Amino acid sequence: MIVHDCRQYTDSWWNVRRGVPTASEATRIVTPAKWQVSSQAEAYACELVAQEYDHDYGQQDEYITAAMRNGRILEPASRRFYEFEANCDVTEVGFCTTDDGRFGCSPDALCGDEGGLELKNPKAATHVKWLVDGVVPAEYLPQVHFSLLVTQRKWWDFMSFYAGLPPLLVRVYPDEKTLKLAEALESFWKLLSDIRAKVQPFVPELVTTNGVVAESYF
Repeated sequence: MIVHDCRQYTDSWWNVRRGVPTASEATRIVTPAKWQVSSQAEAYACELVAQEYDHDYGQQDEYITAAMRNGRILEPASRRFYEFEANCDVTEVGFCTTDDGRFGCSPDALCGDEGGLELKNPKAATHVKWLVDGVVPAEYLPQVHFSLLVTQRKWWDFMSFYAGLPPLLVRVYPDEKTLKLAEALESFWKLLSDIRAKVQPFVPELVTTNGVVAESYF
């Protein structure tokens, strides 16, 4: 794992994740139901290639959703609660990539030397539903396993937090789903590489986040 020293949502963070498949988009790569390559994979791969040529990537409102804004506001308090609840020292990081730089994630925290953390701050009704189920919601399980693969950590905690209600805290370990995701990621990487190879000859120059034209990212 490579930890990139940048604050999330800054220009440096947007730049380092440009064109990189990330954990937050895991369900566009693999289906939560059968853990097979998703029908959205090609569209996502095209989007990633487009990011590498997009002068405005990271600067437009379309890249920051309402959920992302809400998370930025509530995340610090949720992380402090987690530290107390789990009795665990956490470290904030900007962006992590695999050693080969192919895949990445933006953990809400790294926990000690072995774990990681994914925080969610849903609406009250959603949080209650998750509490009743008592498991990581299916739509977020690929994200958690993706983060495990990127960081090679031994476990990953998922916590849903809503002030005034009990938290949902579930620890996830690598298992057969992690292996299925790893296989899907290899298939996705081939798809992404093929699309890059088809596009690159027609666009010999790429942009950087400050608008300066660069020779190539590849």
